[in-house]
Amino acid sequence: MLKKTPTKTIMLFSGRAHPTLAEEVAELLQTELVPTTSYSFANGEIYVRFDKSVRGCDAFVIQSHTAPINDAIMEQLIMVDALKRASAKRITVILPFYGYARQDKKHLGREPISARLMADLFTAAGADRLMTVDLHTAQIQGFFDGPVDHLLAMPILTRYVRKKYGRRDLAVVSPDAGRIKVAESWANQLQAPLAFIHKTRDPRKPNESKANRVVGEVEGRTCILVDDLIDTGGTIVQAVEALMEAGAADVVVAATHAVFSDPAVDRLKNSSAREIVVTNTLPLEDDKHFDKLTVLSIAPLLAQATAAVFEDGSVTSLFTD
Repeated sequence: MLKKTPTKTIMLFSGRAHPTLAEEVAELLQTELVPTTSYSFANGEIYVRFDKSVRGCDAFVIQSHTAPINDAIMEQLIMVDALKRASAKRITVILPFYGYARQDKKHLGREPISARLMADLFTAAGADRLMTVDLHTAQIQGFFDGPVDHLLAMPILTRYVRKKYGRRDLAVVSPDAGRIKVAESWANQLQAPLAFIHKTRDPRKPNESKANRVVGEVEGRTCILVDDLIDTGGTIVQAVEALMEAGAADVVVAATHAVFSDPAVDRLKNSSAREIVVTNTLPLEDDKHFDKLTVLSIAPLLAQATAAVFEDGSVTSLFTD
């Protein structure tokens, strides 16, 4: 005789890259992270084993792709493979920061499209669904052959900016032409005019660009400079200084992912920006905190989206009033 089908069970798993964020998400979901044994062998190989049965569960595997980024990615792939082989019913990979997202197209001949390779790797490992925050370009969603929940940090960031700077004359500024659509959404949310920085970049020199001129009305305004990530800080600091030279009253930088590779911290804290606002999609060591920096938690968004996926609800409704 067949037994009654048990209700589905949510299980949340975390790699070692950003356990603080995973614990915050688990607390908001009123659950606990599944105990996991993880370690690296002397030659760098990674071992993972879950300390509880995962058969038939709805598994959510959270891992931010922080430095050393290849170790973080490999650990998450191994976790997905372990879940697949242990008969998890559905595996959702949560990527607060999607590694290799900047390599989404070929600029020169004989280059890889590494963002596509990432999606293929998770498919091969056994992932059924991806959840990520503020992709470098939205079309990366199409690289994964399955559902992708592309979450937006904009509501969290705009809520903070509106509360602190909403009484001022604002302008929303894109650091380059490629981010104008995102900046336009910000401008609509804040009811502010839109501007952008015209810049040039040599595809043969990573992390280097030159801000040429400001296009738009920024004089006398508090400029909200928006981007998806800050890596070495060169591009964003050049944009800050270009805005100040164009007569901006103040500049506030708002970005989702604080990659903060050296020398980003020194550049940012010595820049003319009034404040740098980021989220905690990536872990920040104590030496990367400074007076101008404000870190907002992305955990409530991840927890709400996870609950919606688990309950077969709408993720889109999280971004509509």
